[in-house]
Amino acid sequence: MLQGKKIVLAITGSIAAYKSIYLVRLLVKAGAEVKVVVTPAAKDFVSTLTLSTLSRNPVLVDLFDEQSWTNHVMLGRWADVMVIAPLSCNTLAKMANGQCDNLLLATYLSATCPVVVAPAMDEDMWHHPATKENLKKLESFGNKIIPVEKGDLASGLHGEGRMAEPEQILDFITTNFFLTRPLEGKKAIVTAGPTYEPIDPVRFIGNNSSGKMGLAIAKELHHRGAEVTLIMGPSQLDITANGITVVKVKTADEMYRATNDAFQQTDIAVMAAAVADYSPIEQVKEKIKKKEETLTIELTKTKDILKSLGEKKRAGQVLVGFALETNNEKHYAMEKLQRKNADMIILNSLNDSGAGFGHDTNKITIFEKSGQEFAFETKLKNEVAKDIVDTIIRLYYA
Repeated sequence: MLQGKKIVLAITGSIAAYKSIYLVRLLVKAGAEVKVVVTPAAKDFVSTLTLSTLSRNPVLVDLFDEQSWTNHVMLGRWADVMVIAPLSCNTLAKMANGQCDNLLLATYLSATCPVVVAPAMDEDMWHHPATKENLKKLESFGNKIIPVEKGDLASGLHGEGRMAEPEQILDFITTNFFLTRPLEGKKAIVTAGPTYEPIDPVRFIGNNSSGKMGLAIAKELHHRGAEVTLIMGPSQLDITANGITVVKVKTADEMYRATNDAFQQTDIAVMAAAVADYSPIEQVKEKIKKKEETLTIELTKTKDILKSLGEKKRAGQVLVGFALETNNEKHYAMEKLQRKNADMIILNSLNDSGAGFGHDTNKITIFEKSGQEFAFETKLKNEVAKDIVDTIIRLYYA
């Protein structure tokens, strides 16, 4: 995504500066050329030697040193985007009021490229009216602000003010400045999470799916321009994803009806949910008491959502299914691809470390109906989602 892109990463004096070391590594790994500018105060928190080694460029601190003058004007014109992470409360105030007493501020004031800031400060500072006013000024200048996180702070308190994680900053940069939107005008539905099949008012048949993979796919499709509906089973995830329509369901039957209702107007359907294969024939109206030594519950097959969509799929629609297997993985995945009339099947194997339910990572192999096979290494699920959406775009929307 960032191959050949030029990034100025500016670091201010904040304990969160340690995260910027990893951010440099991520930017370089993504293919970007990175030049690092730090304030004198930032050197108390992070080593310039470490930053220069990872960025493969000298770290810039002063407008003047004993040997030369740093051309801040050319630096601000060289970059495709300038990222200030962390942005301290002090530097925020200076930026908002046009002060220019170090190289970072001189580069910012002369930059012709977009500027992104990732604030980091203690909660009381974050909520102070002066800080809010300064942030409004920065936004009015056209700068983009990456929201802070809530968590443990350097003061020992717990609250808002943590700098966003490096992965989130990388995703923000990519999405807002370098990501093409080839799915603009397309409609997509994604199913995610488990289904709960009730036994009685307090018990159910379910599984350990968290919904993380489906949510990541929904967000990535949205980033690429699609209008996305996420049909989500029971989950503890925060699914208030801006711009994504969320339909909450509980049972396999509810997910079947919601998915089939939306499918006719859909261009892309990704069935990532772990839908229960069986459901109790009868839900007991009152809580079952523990009386007998054994309990027999008669089950019936749930409706096959992927198969039902495959049967009504029209030309131009792309249908993607998932297969979670424990043995004969490729055989079962290919069989499912043909039997369900899907266009792609994404295989997860529980034999792979870091794959399956509950993990932040996943390892997939994509099988396409033409016979092509695409294997990927273990990655974070948001990166896996990029691989899946990249494959959909390359095969069907290139």
